[in-house]
Amino acid sequence: MDIKELKRLDKELIWHPYTQMKDFEKRDLLFVDRARGIHLFDIDGKKYYDTISSWWCITHGHNHPVIRKHIKDQLERLDQVHFAGTTHKGPIILCKNLKEYLPGELSKFFFSDNGSTAVEVALKMSLQYFKQMGEEKRHLFVSLERGYHGDTIGTMSLGGVPAFEGPFSEITFKSIKVPPPYCYRCPIDYKNYDPERGRKCSLECFDLLERAIKENRERICALVLEPLLMGAGGMITYPKKYLKRARDITEEYGIHLILDEVATGFGRTGKMFAMDHVKIVPDFLCLSKGLTGGTLPLAVTVTKREIFDAFYADYSEGKTFFHGHTFTANPICVSSALGSLEVFKEENVLSKLRDRVQYLQEKKGELFELEIVGDIRGIGMVCAFELVKDKGTREPFPSKKRIGWQVYLAGLKRGLILRPLSDVIYLFLPLCTKREEIDDIILRTKETLKEVEKTL
Repeated sequence: MDIKELKRLDKELIWHPYTQMKDFEKRDLLFVDRARGIHLFDIDGKKYYDTISSWWCITHGHNHPVIRKHIKDQLERLDQVHFAGTTHKGPIILCKNLKEYLPGELSKFFFSDNGSTAVEVALKMSLQYFKQMGEEKRHLFVSLERGYHGDTIGTMSLGGVPAFEGPFSEITFKSIKVPPPYCYRCPIDYKNYDPERGRKCSLECFDLLERAIKENRERICALVLEPLLMGAGGMITYPKKYLKRARDITEEYGIHLILDEVATGFGRTGKMFAMDHVKIVPDFLCLSKGLTGGTLPLAVTVTKREIFDAFYADYSEGKTFFHGHTFTANPICVSSALGSLEVFKEENVLSKLRDRVQYLQEKKGELFELEIVGDIRGIGMVCAFELVKDKGTREPFPSKKRIGWQVYLAGLKRGLILRPLSDVIYLFLPLCTKREEIDDIILRTKETLKEVEKTL
């Protein structure tokens, strides 16, 4: 079948995620043929920087030989087996290896197959735990507006990204949402913006969270957070002290803390996990995306022994956690995760990362000279540029102008995949990105934004 026919069939048959298909009525989708390192190649051989790590999951670059070997070896032995009352070698070794990077209190691992589900598992465990502990009033969850934890009905009940929620509010459950620590658009003092606010403020925005927890403390199961970096809500970075205080207040009121590290885990923030920046221990840790280096779908929810013990009883007591998936701890997916952890260790990834992180966070400032760049923020191998109509007032562009979409199209011409979050353009780079590649990516991004700026 030739390429022209494949493209025609794509439009005829396939409904792509997070995509208004009418945008491609007279335009072809980017047709990716192969990948290597931090690059994707289209069907015509053109090379693109995968600056968003293929939706935030590619860790060590595409097609890493170590991960490929682990997958190949596993395929020769065992492809799939159910995980209910059955086990196999891979997940046992994976949990043992993961524990080396986790605080000792996090010692029980529950496998699933995607980030949304990893969070849903934590929600269900937390709720059932309190029911079984006799705290029947606890049924609410607290989360941040603009927070994103997945696309299932349960995780959408937590999220605060209005465009994603669409018509589904009638079938989501009630939760408590509070304004986020979004320094550029501070919920406390919006008018007097200071780029250094996050470092200098007294964290007045935390009072909103504290008040919500105090007022509902006897009804809350858990607080759910993306630590230090809120992804789909706009790549919002926030102060470490906010996260530390969140742990303190949940401990004070006996509320679980669920950390959604689906996007921030595995080196993305400069440390293995974002929680390592403040040395806190959550009650639940949700992992996916980079768990396998981005090669295959796998997720795990890690929790404490004391929570596990609340479910450990005679079957007749009805305390079993009834949750599972056909591909729970799939042998091939687990093998890719084992390969990724081997890369972390054998290539000293975290040690090498320090210099790259510092370099990226310094280089990103070069884009602030552009008139449409209102705010620049970042952590680890992530940086974001919020585009605004007026730099002085932070007035956003009218949504109908679709500035982010214009940047995406202009970026493709320069070999960049800059998938926007509305009018926030971001780089979410693989950990293996070199300094010279960072230089080239920043330069091309700057040229792309300049091109769009001239059209306004």
